[in-house]
Amino acid sequence: MVNRKYNGKLILFGEYSMIFGSNALLMPYKSVGGNWNYIENNTNEEGIESNKNLLRYYDYLNNNERFKILDLKRMECDFNAGLFFDSNIPNGYGVGSSGALVAAIYDRYKIYEIQDINELISFLASMENYFHGSSSGIDPLQCYLGKPFILNGQQTTNNKHQILNQDFISENIHIFLIDTKIISPTSPLVNTFKENRKDKLYLEKFNNIYVPLVNSCISSLINKDDNTFFNLLLQLSTMQTEMLGHTIPENVKEFFFFDINKNHFQVKLCGAGGGGYLLGFTKDIEQTKRFWQNTEYQIHWVK
Repeated sequence: MVNRKYNGKLILFGEYSMIFGSNALLMPYKSVGGNWNYIENNTNEEGIESNKNLLRYYDYLNNNERFKILDLKRMECDFNAGLFFDSNIPNGYGVGSSGALVAAIYDRYKIYEIQDINELISFLASMENYFHGSSSGIDPLQCYLGKPFILNGQQTTNNKHQILNQDFISENIHIFLIDTKIISPTSPLVNTFKENRKDKLYLEKFNNIYVPLVNSCISSLINKDDNTFFNLLLQLSTMQTEMLGHTIPENVKEFFFFDINKNHFQVKLCGAGGGGYLLGFTKDIEQTKRFWQNTEYQIHWVK
């Protein structure tokens, strides 16, 4: 078996709103990833801890009939022999640490391939629930496919996902990550979001304003309509401070109001938020670099 690398992922648009039927746009984050290794080849503490965690995860999978399409006997033998997932994807940063692991386990141990994309998403979600309490299944799908794609949120279509070319973004738009230096667990943020959506006015505003705005951001980006994209992105980022304010640390909230025409870049959530990375978009790499050089934050370029 080829020891494939499973890259991290970025949800450019659709975090939280895909639950409400919006589209989602995802791409690989190739600067980080993981692959299978054995402790005998790499005896560091991270490998030993990863192996212990995998043995606990095996117990979760083995106690649920749904996971019988995985070769659990071989999995148990491998984990007992010291197999671990050798990953440099940071935990709690919204870039697919658990998604890559789930994708790697499904890919290595599936007895047969799940052909229906909806069934695959559901299965991967049930695997990832172990880590987050509630998963959409989209993160591991991205890590498994390893290609940028749009997930169609409308359940009426048979085209659940659309694979994109690697150059689907305009050459004038550059993407970067801002390290908030805050490690944030996903589950409490998702639980707060679920409570908020029980409010009728909140739900209506999300459905009628926020979700269409997400879809418009995706359309303008992949259609390479740069000016429209940045106008919509500013609206979305501003709405995130209102609708998803609990996911934005106070010390970085000001960046969500930055306008590319004045500040050279714009910022939005990356993943579940709460810390980890923020997602930045800019047309001017040099101006953006100069800004962040004068702050306490480190940035990482994606494109």
